[in-house]
Amino acid sequence: MKKYKIFAGLGLVLLVVAYFTPIWWVALQSIQYPKSMYPNGIRIEFKYNGVYNGCEGQLEREELAADQAGADCLVEMNAINHFIGMYHIVQGLNRDESREYPIYYVFDTEKDAQGNEVVDPKTGEPVRVDVTPRFLKFLDGLMRISPHLFMVFFAFGLIFIFTPKKLNILSALIPALLPFYFLVMYIIGLGWYGHNLGLHGGGAFQGINEFMPTVFGEGKVAQFVTMSYPYFGFFITLAVFVLFLLAILTKRKELKSV
Repeated sequence: MKKYKIFAGLGLVLLVVAYFTPIWWVALQSIQYPKSMYPNGIRIEFKYNGVYNGCEGQLEREELAADQAGADCLVEMNAINHFIGMYHIVQGLNRDESREYPIYYVFDTEKDAQGNEVVDPKTGEPVRVDVTPRFLKFLDGLMRISPHLFMVFFAFGLIFIFTPKKLNILSALIPALLPFYFLVMYIIGLGWYGHNLGLHGGGAFQGINEFMPTVFGEGKVAQFVTMSYPYFGFFITLAVFVLFLLAILTKRKELKSV
């Protein structure tokens, strides 16, 4: 078997593994979350298909307990974010399907020309209007269609393996750029969240201005120490990049020798 097929085949295997593994984690620490109760802080984990609870196997405060296995730090992270005026974190395929609307949705009430709330005569309740930012819907939708996107990546990898044409070398770049797809959206997403504060009735803590959340390393927001680091899944995606890069270089060399 040609070497480029071996490299690309291994890349496709790791691409599938990367879809199911956490690729980044974020945690908050402060004095009200002691390490004896929260050894990893209030932690969440990112996958390509959603954002997940990062607290596992810890019996923490009763109001945080999701079940006997531990606490839902994603819920607590949203509560902290609301405190400084951030929107709820979109959860992609991890969202609670029992809810009528995803947790990040924001509603206002319809107003008449005089500024009074319009009441629905059938229910007697004010008419609600969806004012959720489009970016949040886009971000959530992107994570929800991630299985289909990964199938596209996989298909391009197969095209690269089973077609001898030199032009099809470019098809390997589609799956090869996997880690950079995440990084670009992660940075854009953090920037959007940090620069859109106080738009939903949050922001009880005064003095928090628009800011760029920590992308990599440690930072500080109010009394919270923030941490943001790649997880093992991200290194798997880097391996995908390296393997496809090797496959591209090997295929070019083999085609030249033909």
